[in-house]
Amino acid sequence: VTIQVYEGERAMTKDNHLLGTFNLNGIPPAPRGVPKIEVTFDMDANGILHVSAKDQSTGKQESIRITNDKGRLSKEEIDKMLAEAERFKQEDDSQRERVAARNELESYAY
Repeated sequence: VTIQVYEGERAMTKDNHLLGTFNLNGIPPAPRGVPKIEVTFDMDANGILHVSAKDQSTGKQESIRITNDKGRLSKEEIDKMLAEAERFKQEDDSQRERVAARNELESYAY
């Protein structure tokens, strides 16, 4: 399972900023929605973000450490993203509802 870590306020990941990725390996094959993976985010006093993912059935765990110098957005870029999120709020809400409806339909079909 690939875990992707984003920062941003938009509904779709394509509209947010990718900070990093890591893999959680050794997860046994299972139907969609069955694996339970707990993802934890922790930011220390220096602004370093620690993200860990743990599979609840196997106990396997992986993590990533994201520092401020590794592709993090500046204050100005964050302010710009917040303004965009506010400007596109209605569009994002509609998109979120469409995705939720599609996911519900797909889970019903499976």
